[in-house]
Amino acid sequence: MKDTIKIGDHIIGSERAFVIAEIGNNHNGSFDRAIQMIDQAVEMQADCVKFQMRHLDQLYRKKSIKKSGEDLGTEYVLDLLRKFELTVGEQEKLSDYCKEKGILYLCTPWDIKSAKILETFNVPAYKVASADLTNIPLLEFLVKTKKPLILSTGMSTSEEVVYTADILSQKGAEFVLLHCNSTYPAPLHDINLNWMHELRKIHPLVGYSGHERGTNVTLAASTLGACIIERHFTLDRNMEGPDHAASLTSNEFQLMISGIREIEESKGSGGIRELSQGEMINRENLGKSLVASRNLKKGDILNENDIKVLSPGQGLSPQKYNDLLGRTLNHNMDEEDFFYPSDLSDHLIEPRAYEFDRPWGVPVRYHDFNEYNKKIKPDVWEFHLSYSDMELNLSDYFKEDFEADFVVHAPELFSGSHLMDLATPDKSYREISLRETQKVIDITRKLKKYFPQTKRPMIVANIGGFTMDSILPEKIISSYYQQFSESLKELDLEGVELIPQTMAPFPWHFGGQRYQNIFVRIEEIIEWAEKLKLRMCFDVSHTQLTCNHYKLDFYDFAEKIAPYTAHLHLGDAKGLNGEGLQVGEGEINFDRLGSILKEGCPSASFIPEIWQGHKNGGEGFWIAMEKLEGKI
Repeated sequence: MKDTIKIGDHIIGSERAFVIAEIGNNHNGSFDRAIQMIDQAVEMQADCVKFQMRHLDQLYRKKSIKKSGEDLGTEYVLDLLRKFELTVGEQEKLSDYCKEKGILYLCTPWDIKSAKILETFNVPAYKVASADLTNIPLLEFLVKTKKPLILSTGMSTSEEVVYTADILSQKGAEFVLLHCNSTYPAPLHDINLNWMHELRKIHPLVGYSGHERGTNVTLAASTLGACIIERHFTLDRNMEGPDHAASLTSNEFQLMISGIREIEESKGSGGIRELSQGEMINRENLGKSLVASRNLKKGDILNENDIKVLSPGQGLSPQKYNDLLGRTLNHNMDEEDFFYPSDLSDHLIEPRAYEFDRPWGVPVRYHDFNEYNKKIKPDVWEFHLSYSDMELNLSDYFKEDFEADFVVHAPELFSGSHLMDLATPDKSYREISLRETQKVIDITRKLKKYFPQTKRPMIVANIGGFTMDSILPEKIISSYYQQFSESLKELDLEGVELIPQTMAPFPWHFGGQRYQNIFVRIEEIIEWAEKLKLRMCFDVSHTQLTCNHYKLDFYDFAEKIAPYTAHLHLGDAKGLNGEGLQVGEGEINFDRLGSILKEGCPSASFIPEIWQGHKNGGEGFWIAMEKLEGKI
């Protein structure tokens, strides 16, 4: 049996549920109301709208149709069906309208005559009502169309479901079974949602057709892996007809779909527990590490008096405490210095003279610059500023001139928990960003005194354009770029060059996720780089995450951004938030990327941008440089 089937362009059984907005007869016989509901379904972002078609003379006994002694329930249903049925011509127009609106049209045939008519509409699949799960003649006709079937299982026993599933499987049909309770609305205690597990033993493709009040049970069905979700919706729950009471309004339906998509995104793949980027940030700040209890010397044999546990979590995990005991220290340590994984190894990674075909460098802070300067002589230093660094006296850290170029990486966070945002429409917020950014520019000019060979130093910046709760609508993105353009005019950039970096869709601020809206997509970057005469910092890790999220070709992106690239941040990446990974631990093929960069931006400088690469004397940077040599 297949684990997936295709309906239109949708793969049923993939990680994304196929959502059916069941209109059924909730149009109450009004063609115009049906059109209105299709429009709402498109706005709700449903994958499909579904109607019903029936011919009463094919469905009911003549005695029933003539109201000759049938019970009141059947008589009531027949009256409503006569009243609310659309004509075949109207159904065909609805099918055509759905094609115009880009949403799938499905229709439940309640009889073979209706199915034959729907075949002339070229529908992509058939929905079988719960009442017809046992209707073998109808099912045999539908199987012959060779189209996928979606079958609700309400009102049927386990044995009946198994019987029908076996027949369909024997005939080679592609089908999905929907767990369903056929009452309107369904009481919660009758739904038995866990029967979806049993249903999956009968057939692998299982969905849910709900008639309960609200959306919580349907969302729970999504967590249980429903590959199809079907719910009725209505314009007014108080309208005449049995289905309205069990239907959702368009607002409720839209929230349900949003909830389903959030659940799908959050479910993950299971398997190995991996830390997210946000967790790694918070672990660094809040976690615990093993540190030296006192000053230690190379050659000391470590005992319990030499080691203690303190925050932050930037060093060796306390779980390695026993592994450290008895080890011979291979370097000197000051009191409260972190222990690192290398302290459990006999091999210490040290930098050397690297050879690249382009200017290379490393990221540093003021306080560790002199330590690094004793170890290596790069072509360029990239100074990563924090808001507290902006208050420091440069002469306390620089005592001479240096024969290297330099780049400044502007802080993303300024004092007062103010994130840099030169693109915000909030005037007062932007004014603070302008003031703080001008300070960064002034500091950069002062740094030129110590690095005289740098004629026009670059300032790498995340210039803002982020939002808290969702991505901005596409139609207003350009206004944020325009705000950034105005900011550039208000900054005194004499003697320096501001280069925005390519951004990932989901930056991390204050240990939580935000949404990035500008300098993410390649078409916008090129458009505004040309308009504003900007060069870019190509952060390859950010861009890999962008391409993963938007399902873009990373190497195509690299070819397009390369001619605009002045500086490179090189680190690996995987998934949607695996940022700044060590080279070779993510998804980027650096041999292929290197060929693109040699062609598109042969003189652009680079640094290794590895998460916490500075720890243990820059160990992560030296590992990256070893891996990049010969590729970039």
